[in-house]
Amino acid sequence: MNFLIVFAHPSKTSFNASLKDKAISVLTEAGHNVMVSDLYKMKFKAAADQDDFVDGVDMDNFNYLREQYKASQNGTFAQDIVLEQEKISWADYIIFQYPMWWTETPAILKGWFDRVLAYGFAYGPGVYEKGNLRGKKALLSFTTGGKDLTNFGPNSIKGEMSERLFNIQHEKLYFVGLDIVEPFIVPSGVDLVSRENFMEQYKSYLLNIENAPLVSYRPSSDYINGKLKEEVTQTN
Repeated sequence: MNFLIVFAHPSKTSFNASLKDKAISVLTEAGHNVMVSDLYKMKFKAAADQDDFVDGVDMDNFNYLREQYKASQNGTFAQDIVLEQEKISWADYIIFQYPMWWTETPAILKGWFDRVLAYGFAYGPGVYEKGNLRGKKALLSFTTGGKDLTNFGPNSIKGEMSERLFNIQHEKLYFVGLDIVEPFIVPSGVDLVSRENFMEQYKSYLLNIENAPLVSYRPSSDYINGKLKEEVTQTN
């Protein structure tokens, strides 16, 4: 299997870097192929703008999505976008390794989503389960602040973790057709012994990833005009 790890943390000594390195060693030793996009090391450009296209940009009436579609048809994306899209096309699994900041991804990873999962490449005309990346799987592996996850859950101050991840897992990854493996989440404020335990848990998770449960979302056929169909709500 081919694994792409999209790594978004500025420090090579971070817990996230250790999790990334663990994934590389575990997957490689298991006979898989691994590529890494280390976004900070690459100095990946986060801002989506006219420089993402090398030819024929309509600067008088600039529309980013329209320019993405044109670039998808004409092969006129900037080279850094092309390289990331080639990695996606190669990969069977995409692992996103990052710290949760402000209950979201770091800006550099948000920029990767904006620029790389382009209209015409990752989606369009199909979306959600009909997106262009069907047949591939994605995994969010990330750290949160604190020593545990008690701030997340029913009646907790940060709400359900699934609510925090909906914008990433449903509105980005599921939108482009990816199947989403249940995320691997660890608190970053634990002691060294607990970190090692999490590392072993991650190793086991990765070695069994082909059997890991998937996050379940409703198919687009359950909706009409963006709302659940009445017959669907009545049967649930």
